[in-house]
Amino acid sequence: VQLQASGGGLVQAGGSLRLSCVASGRALREYAMGWFRQAPGKERELVAAITGYSSSTYYTDSVKGRFTISRDNPNNTVYLRMNSLKPEDTAVYYCAARSSGWYRSYDYGYWGQGTQVTVSS
Repeated sequence: VQLQASGGGLVQAGGSLRLSCVASGRALREYAMGWFRQAPGKERELVAAITGYSSSTYYTDSVKGRFTISRDNPNNTVYLRMNSLKPEDTAVYYCAARSSGWYRSYDYGYWGQGTQVTVSS
């Protein structure tokens, strides 16, 4: 599966963005999906994840209540809606897919290119 992420940009603190990740090559419903982020000098962090049929979702504590992960399987797209953005959310965001294993672990097999999110104070 190939993944294409988009939707990043520059936004003021308190603003919102919606990231999209379009999959091609295989049906998205076969994969659990995750959004990761990596800020300069920091390790890559799993921000949110969702199972293949949206039965379960996961959010890291720092984004709970602000970010929402969702998927549109017929259109092979996964979204990350980000509200109430903070400067500490600034990072390159990546979408990733996995066909097996626990959706909250980090060993995803397929990755999209990153999209930069910058939140100004």
